[in-house]
Amino acid sequence: MKPDLKNKMCAMNKRLLLSICLSVAMTLGASLLFAEERLSVSATIANIRKGPGTNYEKIWQAEKYYPVIVVERDGQWVKFKDYEGDQGWIHESLLSPVKTVIVKKARVNIRSGPGTNNPVIFQAEKGVPFKVIETKGDWIHVAHADGDTGWIFKSLVW
Repeated sequence: MKPDLKNKMCAMNKRLLLSICLSVAMTLGASLLFAEERLSVSATIANIRKGPGTNYEKIWQAEKYYPVIVVERDGQWVKFKDYEGDQGWIHESLLSPVKTVIVKKARVNIRSGPGTNNPVIFQAEKGVPFKVIETKGDWIHVAHADGDTGWIFKSLVW
């Protein structure tokens, strides 16, 4: 191969490689930039407020393991949205990174093992939060704040 042609091909390969690297970096950067921060309530009961401070009206209460997605931060206060799209403010000291889920269907079965062949040990209503212990395929081993544990199918929770 002629030296001129070899140099041109080498330059083209470098440009192609650089282009691919930039595309990958931009894609990863964008996904990291827009990644949602998911936290959960760590207190037994937490007051949810209209704004970032105790001087704002309490609009509801959330129980332990209630999962939220961070929307905004203001000092030590966190604005979040929940599984229904509702928003509120909570003090950051009442949140933790513990992985949790919340029931999104009217009534669901909690089973003794991961599969419909395992017996139902109790049922949970919409809005009941659980801590995630482990996952096996489409099944999640969960624990409620009161100590009850069991397995729930992934599509039934948020």
